[in-house]
Amino acid sequence: MRTKLCIELTTISVFNKGKGYDYNKQSCNGNPKSATTIQTPANLRNVINAVPKRGPRAPDSTLRTVNNNNNANDHVKIMEWNVEGLNSGNLDGATAALTENIAQATNKLLHEARKPENIALTDYAEQRRESSKKRHPTPLLIQRRTNTKNNKAASPDGIFAEHLKTLSQDLAIMAMAQSVNMDFDHTWPETAECLTLDFGPFETVHRWKRMPECDEFVGARRSKHTVVAYKDAIYVFGGDNGKSMLNDLLRFDVKEKSWGRAFATGTPPAPRYHHSAVVHDTSMFVFGGYTGDIHSNSNLTNKNDLFEYKFQTGQWIEWKFIGRTPVPRSAHGAAVFDGKLWIFAGYDGNARLNDMWTISLLGDSRSWEEVVQAGDCPPTCCNFPVAVARESMFVFSGQSGAKITNSLFQFHMKDKCWTRISTEHILRGAPPPPARRYGHTMVAFDRHLYVFGGAADSTLPNDLHCYDLDTQTWSIVAPSHDSQVPSGRLFHAAAVIGEAMYIFGGTVDNNVRSGEMYRFQFSCYPKCTLHEDYGKLLEGRQFCDVEFIVGSEEVKIPAHLAMVAARSQFLRSRIRQAREARDKHLEKVFGTTQVPFKDLPLLEVKLHDAVPEAFEMVLNYIYTDRIDPTKKIEDPVSNRIVLLMMDVYRLAVQFHMRRLEQLCVLYLEATINHRNVLEALHNASHLKLYFIKEFCLRFIVKEINYNQIVMSKEFETLDQPLMVEIIRRRQMPQVRSLLEPQFDNSGTTLEQDMEVFLNSVGKELCDITLMVGGHPIPAHKAVLAARCSYFEAMFRSFMPENNVVQIQIGEMIPSLQSFNSLLRYIYYADVNMPPEDSLYLFSAPYFYGFTNNRLQAFCKQNLEMNVTFENVIQILEAADRMQASDMKKYALNLIVHHFPKVARLPKFQSLSRELLLEILDALAEEMSDSKLCQDMSSINVDRSVLMVYQIEILLTCL
Repeated sequence: MRTKLCIELTTISVFNKGKGYDYNKQSCNGNPKSATTIQTPANLRNVINAVPKRGPRAPDSTLRTVNNNNNANDHVKIMEWNVEGLNSGNLDGATAALTENIAQATNKLLHEARKPENIALTDYAEQRRESSKKRHPTPLLIQRRTNTKNNKAASPDGIFAEHLKTLSQDLAIMAMAQSVNMDFDHTWPETAECLTLDFGPFETVHRWKRMPECDEFVGARRSKHTVVAYKDAIYVFGGDNGKSMLNDLLRFDVKEKSWGRAFATGTPPAPRYHHSAVVHDTSMFVFGGYTGDIHSNSNLTNKNDLFEYKFQTGQWIEWKFIGRTPVPRSAHGAAVFDGKLWIFAGYDGNARLNDMWTISLLGDSRSWEEVVQAGDCPPTCCNFPVAVARESMFVFSGQSGAKITNSLFQFHMKDKCWTRISTEHILRGAPPPPARRYGHTMVAFDRHLYVFGGAADSTLPNDLHCYDLDTQTWSIVAPSHDSQVPSGRLFHAAAVIGEAMYIFGGTVDNNVRSGEMYRFQFSCYPKCTLHEDYGKLLEGRQFCDVEFIVGSEEVKIPAHLAMVAARSQFLRSRIRQAREARDKHLEKVFGTTQVPFKDLPLLEVKLHDAVPEAFEMVLNYIYTDRIDPTKKIEDPVSNRIVLLMMDVYRLAVQFHMRRLEQLCVLYLEATINHRNVLEALHNASHLKLYFIKEFCLRFIVKEINYNQIVMSKEFETLDQPLMVEIIRRRQMPQVRSLLEPQFDNSGTTLEQDMEVFLNSVGKELCDITLMVGGHPIPAHKAVLAARCSYFEAMFRSFMPENNVVQIQIGEMIPSLQSFNSLLRYIYYADVNMPPEDSLYLFSAPYFYGFTNNRLQAFCKQNLEMNVTFENVIQILEAADRMQASDMKKYALNLIVHHFPKVARLPKFQSLSRELLLEILDALAEEMSDSKLCQDMSSINVDRSVLMVYQIEILLTCL
């Protein structure tokens, strides 16, 4: 009998021209065209899990490669074995024959490797294997199944697996024949920062996901309730369902994603809404709220009672007080800090409040204390959220009547002092704060505050706003593409568990109550320090290579050529002219321009028409993308600051810095008022700032401003031509001026300018060369020193010979591609890179001394979520080079389980012999560790043929 075994990279087929053969519970009954096919890689694990015993060699076995023409659109090379005398009784013999062929095919390679000149390499291979065993690896993240010794002895696939292991170890000598010139140390120690990875499954960051809704028989849909988080559960208490108030306690298990009623004993609080609930230790504390029968509109009253719910016992306890107590209230704010409950503001039935009370939750004390508040206290308000972060309580917006604002207030718990966080005077182009609103939620996570929902000027927005406590900037969080974003709502409630926010209930459109639960996955990355790092570079004035001679008094202001040239085309042109002038001077004095760096004079750029203080502000913007003209001490609307900002505006126009120009205009429009408009008009006319002058004239002649300004003493001293212009403008009909600019946001940010500088315009201004594996990469010392303490120390201590630095990360030389990714991060904080680059750069933050480990955090996420069979070859090569054992094992595991797809990749053919042998070893390990299938006779052919096919591919590559 002659049987034809065909294996494609994507399918396995058995054609039997004789007796029908039971194949994986399916049959081919004598039909030469019928075939049973197993698709891979879905069944690849099952195929590998049943290698048969070795048996006697079958006669006349041959191996050849043919073209598969079954599909005209997909000419895939397959392996075909024609084995004489093969039948269902001697399949083991076929396997043995093919295995023997593989062994014979490697004899020549083994013979070459065992020649005397290769003995040293053989020893090196053995040393490396031993060294790898001794190294303490980072935690293994892919747990393989392990069999006992007895199981292996009884397993028919154990013999075959051991044979493959022995074969791969013998062939390891051949792999080392190509590795004569090693440029890295294989014994580089693996420390904690090398890799600490976890391979999923993961939640996508910034993803909204709808959780199971609370069924009506468990709990009603509701709003004006509270939610708190305790361990792995969300607890919902009270609220109203549109008909009556509630006092049930619901529990949502975030792991099981299931709803239920929380166990409770004792007397619970009366039904209520607009109360507060907080968690301290193992208890929930419920204070105040509005109670009564809303259906009959009777017994409606505010409360000032305090109930404790003990999570461990389910017991409700009402606290009794001595002494003074807070006024009964609802729609207030509550927080826990330093073992105390803090109550702020709310509504007492007649008026809004802004008082504050506190009570200790420790010990047996049961007395309230009114807090004496200092500082800029918020107005009386209700229906606002509070969040605690960094020893402070934050309050954002809320119902304050005519005084309602979108201000963010901070209460310093220890100092008992309020601060209104004001950022309007800072020029930086950040998004504005959220619109004023009420009935919204705010939670704290990491270094951010997150605001969602509420009623904002008769709308129900569903944007998620984020406030960064470090940079004091607002932003809108863009949800991931696969998000299930909740609709806009108010009087919902939110709590945080782990790295996720849970939002439940609320009132949606048409006054409908909701029973929906949504989960939002936070991101937790260290902050970007790009602006801060460049700001410190300017502040420290180290490594300055250009000096600006500013103003009539020729004030000398040092700076860094790379930063200035990157941000302003005008200043870049002036720097180019200064370099040409310096080169002429050097040629005249020394006869050459090739002068040692230490002997080079600083470049000098003269700006005689600039005001030194205004130019310093422009420099600050160049380095940090922001300006604080008040320096936190001056009034932002004072005449001096307004006039100074007009000088900054003039320089922005001169330097072609469009974005700074727009920011200056926005600042001046916001700060020009009755007190400073006339001086601003005079200065704008003098400096020929026609847009500012036009804005001042239009402001003066407005109906509500004109009389007050014209009757002021400052108007009496105004230049006569300007007086005449104001009077004539007042007599003219009010028309829209053609001079009013239309802002098109065409200006560029610091990140955008540094990207262009790195990739193009900065090449001519490079002053250092970085050598990566023999490849020169031009760079800029100031930028490197600003972002990396490694380079800062190097340039401060000694200047590299010929301005050339050999690049390594520890003892490892990164790939050229990965180092370019690193440069993008250094210059403009880009964190997008291929996964294999992330592996190379995982330890870079520690070696180069970045301000924080932001880069490592993104590398970690990239590796954990984006390693696939399509890029696993690159990951394997990078892991091998970096000696990252856990990542390497993960890559090998992925290759074994997706081998048919991986083998098709072009990169597979270029793998080193050593890595090919490690793949072979991984295949053998997978067989020896896997469990036997129940029906060996029906699966052995499948596994045998696939395994020898995989091994043949590997040896072909070798």
